[in-house]
Amino acid sequence: MQISTIAIIGGLGKTGGRIAERLKERGITVRPASRSTTPRFDWQDRTTWHQALEGASAAYVTFQPDLSVAWAAEAIAALARAAREAGVGHIVLLSGRGEDGAIHSEEGLKAAGVDYTVLRASWFNQNFSEGAFMDGLLQGKLALPAGDVPEPFVDAEDIADAAVACLIDPRHRNRTYELTGPRALTFRQAVSEIAAASGRAIDYETVPVDAFIAEMTAYGLPQETIDLLHELFTQVLDGRNSPVMDGVSQILGRQARDFSDYARETAATGIWSIQP
Repeated sequence: MQISTIAIIGGLGKTGGRIAERLKERGITVRPASRSTTPRFDWQDRTTWHQALEGASAAYVTFQPDLSVAWAAEAIAALARAAREAGVGHIVLLSGRGEDGAIHSEEGLKAAGVDYTVLRASWFNQNFSEGAFMDGLLQGKLALPAGDVPEPFVDAEDIADAAVACLIDPRHRNRTYELTGPRALTFRQAVSEIAAASGRAIDYETVPVDAFIAEMTAYGLPQETIDLLHELFTQVLDGRNSPVMDGVSQILGRQARDFSDYARETAATGIWSIQP
């Protein structure tokens, strides 16, 4: 299989940056594309799409803010068509588990006539160290509307390894994989492991979803983001995604990284010891 440039839509994100580094190490030309790169890519400005895709043999695609939003499915379908017209032969899409909007987006990709690989990922480990949960952990208390429903958190390093394999190995084309960690934990258990690994007292509190949404609204978050948070904490975390899946091992031939390994290695960097 001839590989030229690989475009990475969302090339500066949690997974995109990791994938870019892995591909560069293999000597593959990478074109990260986001609102802050050259060429620029903006999901809401379709005039930026062609230049980001032109000349690429394949693309890794992440959507912002999330595939659950109402306009995501049409945008993914349009991007897939644009990619096909630009000569892109294969798209690897980062999708989500248990999201109706994500399913519609996957269908739009598959209907576009370009080879695809869909990676349905569970919640990332790195949300605790590179995302929205960091402030609470640093302050010693994370409060979320997530109770005793376990989630098989997946590591972004595993997602990146899997995506690279799918981009360079044609055996993964036109397939859908579900990527999870090797065991499911509640948010309380995850925070407890982080507290133990970092040697800090960190509490976890389950709060009512309405109170959480009201607090986020008071912070001035856009309504689209508010709606997304409500769906994530009511629909996606209702237990449908608790089962552990073997997508990582199917692609990579090894077990997915355990949350305790992530917590220990991340704690060793000192990132959870920095006081706000």
